[in-house]
Amino acid sequence: MIRADWNAPPHVTAFTTLRTGGVSLAGFESFNLAAHVGDDPDAVRDNRRILAQASGWTEEPVWLEQVHGADIVTIKGRRAAMPRADGAVTSLPSTALAVLTADCLPVLACDRLGTVIGAFHAGWRGLLAGVLENGLAAMNRDAQELLVWIGPAIGAASYQVGPEVRAAYLESDPAHEQDFTGDGEGRWRFSLVGAAQRRLVRAGVSVAGGRWDTYRDADLFFSHRRQAPCGRMATVIRIEGKV
Repeated sequence: MIRADWNAPPHVTAFTTLRTGGVSLAGFESFNLAAHVGDDPDAVRDNRRILAQASGWTEEPVWLEQVHGADIVTIKGRRAAMPRADGAVTSLPSTALAVLTADCLPVLACDRLGTVIGAFHAGWRGLLAGVLENGLAAMNRDAQELLVWIGPAIGAASYQVGPEVRAAYLESDPAHEQDFTGDGEGRWRFSLVGAAQRRLVRAGVSVAGGRWDTYRDADLFFSHRRQAPCGRMATVIRIEGKV
């Protein structure tokens, strides 16, 4: 796993898993943690068990049914059903939150005292729809009290989008023009990380991370654009013990 490099309190655990160290085969080799991508369900269960054991946890994280939207769920206790949302927040100690990605942005957040945490999934649609702003609002803290870490995501060099994506972002904020580079007629390279950083800075929070590229760093990460179908990494945050 890659530990989040930020200034969170020591009792807040935050990391992204690597693609190695599990039992999945073929395109899901080997530490796939997603149950929705076509991998052997037994392998996924074994991989999730490996994650819990390696972390010293008795329970798995709270997994989400991610839909590339902007809805956030607040976790106040264990749920019978998997929440349908692209972000979660909680103040419960010993309750891990996770998002699954293979190019999209995984974003973690906590307050400076480590009393509330959040995990958010942001593709270009969710980012544009305000999933990060909604997630920060759900944490119910002043912006200057919040810390954010951006995990591994696809880099601009490998992420080509059409003019409709650029137009939608420029309509929301003309400053997003800096996040696009022309790549032939009607095509653009898009910095998903840069756009997220722009929106987070505008929200007034402290931002770290954003240096890992899922497409470029093929030995470390799954990438849907590089190989589909493929597995998913988990980006996880947890308040350890009592606060």
